[in-house]
Amino acid sequence: MRMAFIGLGVMGYPMAGHLVKAGHEVTVYNRSQDKAAAWATAFAGKTAATPGAAAAAADVVCVCVGNDDDVRAVIFGTDGALAGISPGSLLIDHTTASASLARELHAVTGQQGVGFLDAPVSGGQAGAENGALTIMVGGDRHDYDRAEPALAAYARACQYIGPAGSGQLAKMVNQICIAGIVQGLSEGLHFARRAGLDVDAVIGAISKGAAQSWQMENRWQTMVNGEFEFGFAVEWMRKDLGMTLDEAGRNGARLDMTRLVDNYYAEVQELGGNRWDTSSLIARLERT
Repeated sequence: MRMAFIGLGVMGYPMAGHLVKAGHEVTVYNRSQDKAAAWATAFAGKTAATPGAAAAAADVVCVCVGNDDDVRAVIFGTDGALAGISPGSLLIDHTTASASLARELHAVTGQQGVGFLDAPVSGGQAGAENGALTIMVGGDRHDYDRAEPALAAYARACQYIGPAGSGQLAKMVNQICIAGIVQGLSEGLHFARRAGLDVDAVIGAISKGAAQSWQMENRWQTMVNGEFEFGFAVEWMRKDLGMTLDEAGRNGARLDMTRLVDNYYAEVQELGGNRWDTSSLIARLERT
């Protein structure tokens, strides 16, 4: 397919590359034109000067930027993707954004005869680089069926959830679960060290049972070593949890643990950990 990819951050850059490797014709846009040029050199793709220009010749337009405001900046306006995209095309937003924005975009694109999917991803930078992301998708089912072959270029798992906004709501569930797992692992490792246990031996035992998790398998050693300069940043997790708590305020869900862990991440930021990996929750426990 002819595709456009807007946003070449730590996630978008490799995701767009996987589309080329899968045989698609890809044009990219990035606010930093130097980064777009570097991508085009690395993957033999094309660049465009505006989001609208990138979208103009595309059957499918993918967006992967930072937040709601960033999505609006690249989609709306005289140079935005919607100014260039053609009726019958499909717009896919991989940004972790609000469900309300997803519903708005679904309505606006529908008026132009354009399909829309909210399709946030999970798996972090490593998942993007390895083409092993999990994608949660909201929108019309027929648009999902049309998009699935392209999404397979960088997805280990791709799941249709429901109507517009459902992908973003599912990503919120994902972040709720991660917040609790990371806090539990942090406290467990902290307790083991204070108890004078051999942490390697403890993890060797409990990682074979019900306590096992992706976080334990991939982060316990770096957490114990105090290494946090990688992965999904605390500031982005707080952005996600903020949207989640706002949504809970609307739907009446009780998120006591999530609110507590969000406050703990605020403490990590006060320690200078704004860009630390989310596993840095242990840092607030180990500081005394």
